[in-house]
Amino acid sequence: MAETGAAGPPASVRVGLVGYGLGGSSFHAPFIDATPELDLVAVVTTDPGRRALVLQRHPLAEVVGSVEELLARADLDLVVVTTPNATHVPLALAVLRSGRHVVVDKPVAPTAEEARAVAWVAAEHGRVCIPFHNRRWDGDFRTVRDLVDRGRLGPLQRAEIRWERWRPQTVAAPGRAWKDDPAPGAAGGVHFDLGPHLVDQALLLLGRPATVYAELGTRRAGARAVDDAFLGLTFPGGAVAHLTMSLTVGGPLPRFHVVGRDATYVGVTTMDPQEAALAEGRLPGGPGWGSVDDSEWGALQAGNETVAVPTLPGDYGAFYRGVARTVLAGDSPPVTIGEAVTVLEVLDAARRSAEDGTVVRLPERPMARWNA
Repeated sequence: MAETGAAGPPASVRVGLVGYGLGGSSFHAPFIDATPELDLVAVVTTDPGRRALVLQRHPLAEVVGSVEELLARADLDLVVVTTPNATHVPLALAVLRSGRHVVVDKPVAPTAEEARAVAWVAAEHGRVCIPFHNRRWDGDFRTVRDLVDRGRLGPLQRAEIRWERWRPQTVAAPGRAWKDDPAPGAAGGVHFDLGPHLVDQALLLLGRPATVYAELGTRRAGARAVDDAFLGLTFPGGAVAHLTMSLTVGGPLPRFHVVGRDATYVGVTTMDPQEAALAEGRLPGGPGWGSVDDSEWGALQAGNETVAVPTLPGDYGAFYRGVARTVLAGDSPPVTIGEAVTVLEVLDAARRSAEDGTVVRLPERPMARWNA
């Protein structure tokens, strides 16, 4: 992965960050800084306010004005792309062709075909593209996976996963209007904003789906892109997944309702606390990071018996610890581009299903980890 000389592999990975909006400032830079093996050496931003924040928070990092300037540097091993969705593919390709590894915010691409093109360029240049599917490390989802891995639910029959919000106003935050862009290449709307997370979680629990059915709608007055979506997935073993993502729900239902042969896990409506903590300026890794109190625990139910299940702490830092091991030691990426391609195949099929009012069957192929 990283270049090796006579003295052995480098002790750290030199990282460049493209973008310092919400994603760069809250979801990437703090965790890069918290990972000893990663050194943030440069940040691309042209916004004066964001430039000042970079200099204040990351005094050892240089602020540069363009991706071209960043890629001209000799002191980079990895570049993190956290920019509007429509820019992910061209920026990822530029980084890979410059000989660097790349982390790309979700969705990696607007379509599975374009994500496959990124995968082939990565392979051609001997580098890895690592999709940023950080919600694998939400505390509630970590808890679900732990219950499944320990056999507490028995074979899964149905997984209901929801991400429901109440955001009736359609005015986007400054610099975020691209999220409501309905153009196909823009990859806007909740289908691409929240969908990759929910589909990724469903696939981790149940594998590659056989069929996809979807209802995609625009409910809010003045909205342009999809703001309410339902996906129904079936799996070869007979299990199903029901995925709901919406900006129009005033009374959300539990985030997880996972039914197994032996028991059912019912989660709560509250979200993992890490995002709120980051928005408040808290740094990851402190006491109680990612933890919730017992009033926010879910429950395991079997017949008349109900047992509270402590929610595992959320840990987004696990993603970047995995990135460091990938670059320095050649470990399998924490998320592979092949897994992201499968997620996008599902989202592509969902669009076709909603447009045609049909159930779309996916081609059979293994859930390969392309970068393993």
